[in-house]
Amino acid sequence: MRVTDSSSAVKIQILDQKKAESLLGGGQKRIDQQHKKGKLHARERIELLLDAGSFEEIGQFVMHRCKDFGLDHEYYLGDGVVTGYGTVEGRLVYVFAQDFTVFGGSLSETHAEKICKIMDLAMKNGAPVIGLNDSGGARIQEGVMSLAGYADIFYKNTMASGVVPQISAIMGPCAGGAVYSPAITDFILMVENTSYMFVTGPNVVKTVTHEEVTSEELGGASTHSTKSGVTHFSCANELECIMYVKKLLSYIPQNCEDQPPMLPYEAANEARPLLNNIIPENPNQPYDMREVIEQLVDGGVFFEVHKNFAENILVGFGRIAGRSVGIVANQPAVLAGVLDINASTKGARFVRFCDCFNIPLLVLEDVPGFLPGTDQEWNGIITNGAKLLYAFCEATVPRITVITRKAYGGAYDVMNSKHIGADMNYAWPTAEIAVMGAGGASEIIFKKEIAEAQDPAAKLQEKVQEYTQKFATPYRAAHRGYIDAVIYPEQTREKLIRAYKMLENKVVNLPRKKHGNIPL
Repeated sequence: MRVTDSSSAVKIQILDQKKAESLLGGGQKRIDQQHKKGKLHARERIELLLDAGSFEEIGQFVMHRCKDFGLDHEYYLGDGVVTGYGTVEGRLVYVFAQDFTVFGGSLSETHAEKICKIMDLAMKNGAPVIGLNDSGGARIQEGVMSLAGYADIFYKNTMASGVVPQISAIMGPCAGGAVYSPAITDFILMVENTSYMFVTGPNVVKTVTHEEVTSEELGGASTHSTKSGVTHFSCANELECIMYVKKLLSYIPQNCEDQPPMLPYEAANEARPLLNNIIPENPNQPYDMREVIEQLVDGGVFFEVHKNFAENILVGFGRIAGRSVGIVANQPAVLAGVLDINASTKGARFVRFCDCFNIPLLVLEDVPGFLPGTDQEWNGIITNGAKLLYAFCEATVPRITVITRKAYGGAYDVMNSKHIGADMNYAWPTAEIAVMGAGGASEIIFKKEIAEAQDPAAKLQEKVQEYTQKFATPYRAAHRGYIDAVIYPEQTREKLIRAYKMLENKVVNLPRKKHGNIPL
């Protein structure tokens, strides 16, 4: 049966269940085909995401308007996308789920209008937008109208950016122009082996560059979570992907004027003596900064973002005394925790998200500097490193830094130093705050003395110790007021709880301007 007139809403009420499912784009045969591919149907995904019975669909009876290339004989209610609103843990969200069983989930003029409508509602009512993407791209039969639909969505994404959180879960193909809507949103999640993202597919790549590559290799979840950094979360299956979306929502507010969720918390013994022994005696020996984070956050729960990309920096969410905080931390276990191009852009993006949505920032610093080399310089470490610097300078949320060990050179400034607007800066006694490491500094400062010494090696060691005692300690910075307190590691959590409580009503008025010009 084909629906051909405006009386579809009446007809659907008298059809048997099988025909009704077919017209709604959920025919059992097509659903079974989805299941064989390890994929859920659009409505099943929504059911898993939202609280039971909370979903209110919008635009269920919308149909496409194109009559070219045989489309005047194929009509499905909803036109390949299910849109509406509901709740997640009692909090309002807006959602759209593309239905691959209808024209491959391809985007038409009306398909785009439905998505834009819920994005408008989300901005008006201050609630997150969640997109469950599963589309073959623009509907070719509609030509420029489908392209216009994509542009309309991109514009809405941009207008909503920083107003309400936007989350994109890639549940299937996402190719061509379709990738740019998720790219504008705040977080992207992908499902391993069943989802992929790329601007040009394997066939085009082969034609143009003669490279042989599969869809998974070119734009699969593993590729984008490790190599490109396009996706923030790589999930084993669709159920895990939806669980990640729910967990992510639990840390973030409804909109830019709301505060992050605050969980009840009862004060207890906040000392963390395990932190006293976490820094190795050898300053060149690595340790895992995740172990520090787990000691500082409630229940040791750290919800890491971008886990497999630029692993020399850690970003993610945690709670301190029930308060949601965004954590940015150097990772000494990978590349000694240096800042490079990928780490800088990863950190900057996360800092700006937290600042958009009033999430306080905690920075854990152990950074020997920026990664040297022609590869970094030729690919723009200067501009990319400046992104992280700009993001911290611009942030007006409560900002606290704890220096655990090394804070060398310009990287010290960039990692939320007091000089770029941090509110509270603490240092452990093991902190070394200097222009560079003691060895390199001594070789430069005392070059002549070392060269003229009878035993240059012994003289170098002597000068290294002299430099270390004078400069590579937190106390010289504390004398200047650049460090608010030198604390024992076990005191860190207690200090953070008190500082965030003190800063909860922080207000900063930035200079009047249209917007800044971040070095993109």
